[in-house]
Amino acid sequence: MKAVTWQGKESVSVEVVPDPVIQEPTDAIIRVTSTAVCGSDLHLYGVLMPYMKPGDILGHESMGIVEEVGSAVTNLKKGDRVVIPFQIACGSCFMCRQGLQTQCEVTQVREKGMGAQLFGFSELYGSVPGGQAEYLRVPHADYGPIKVGSELPDHRYLFLSDILPTAWQGVQYANVPDGGTLAVYGLGPVGQFAARIGTHLGYRVIAVEPEEERRKLAAQYGVEVLDLHKDVADELREMTDGRGPDSVVDAVGMEAHGSPVGKAAQTVVGLLPDKLAQKAMETAGTDRLSALHGALDAVRRGGTVSLSGVYGGTASPMPLMNMFDKQLNLRMGQCNVKRWVDDLIPLVEDPADPLGVTNLVTHQAGLDDAPELYRKFQEKEDGCIKVVFQPGIQN
Repeated sequence: MKAVTWQGKESVSVEVVPDPVIQEPTDAIIRVTSTAVCGSDLHLYGVLMPYMKPGDILGHESMGIVEEVGSAVTNLKKGDRVVIPFQIACGSCFMCRQGLQTQCEVTQVREKGMGAQLFGFSELYGSVPGGQAEYLRVPHADYGPIKVGSELPDHRYLFLSDILPTAWQGVQYANVPDGGTLAVYGLGPVGQFAARIGTHLGYRVIAVEPEEERRKLAAQYGVEVLDLHKDVADELREMTDGRGPDSVVDAVGMEAHGSPVGKAAQTVVGLLPDKLAQKAMETAGTDRLSALHGALDAVRRGGTVSLSGVYGGTASPMPLMNMFDKQLNLRMGQCNVKRWVDDLIPLVEDPADPLGVTNLVTHQAGLDDAPELYRKFQEKEDGCIKVVFQPGIQN
């Protein structure tokens, strides 16, 4: 089969690799019909390189048709249409029963001290082959896959794999009070959905984003938008009676604009041999923190900052004195997809499409276009916000 593979810093290629096969009784094989590039894939593309190996298959936002199931899988059959959550969870351990599927005790990557395995996301999360491919092996298919209907097109359901529940969790974790104000830093795919979810739930939403096209898209959903500048926290306070927003979602993460020291650290780490680079990332501050520090500055006293953006440095500096003095609440973590699916299915199937899942995709192509579209997505060229590959398309 064809698959998008990691080959080195800012280098991916489409290769012919062996088809996946059933390895465990709880496995399934799906034929991938749509698979997206996530903002966190860019971390592998340019930051988390020490944990990648040439040939690793990328991708953790996938859906498709069941082709084969293992002997212990009774909830699926050949021909079912399914969305695959990005994390791999058993559904029955203590953590899964708490709704913390990203901490699944069966699939935790204990040798790295990390949570549940993720598709296509480096040795930190189990080196599980990802879904930017023609076929995907799905472990724990007796629990993970989300069965969906056959009437609506893929793009109505695809984002249930990651970015839509990630945004929903980010807003839920932000604990916005009734009638309150939510600020969103970053209007990439997760930030777009977080802002739209905020307005859908009746909050005032103000978003901060340096790219004009992304600001215009969010404004279509009643979001107030601000350009990123050095005094944006002061501007947010001016817009909220001098206090700052009640809650902030950081939808940016480790590659924030305006973080020259963090960028330099990431560059240096990228030049080290893998083992030294891993050690540096596990013991040093290698994140670009301007978005996070901006959120902590802007949020009102007693407010909540919710992190949906991915961070990777262990010793990244934090303004703890100010955080303590402002009595802030901080929530974070990979999204527990299955926890939120029942809330989201009615919204993605609603003919009115209240969250705009139909207009987020800016680029669609076959797998062969992956190298160019990864580059465009990273560089934000050509209005690129969300890339979806359809493996059935032949170039």
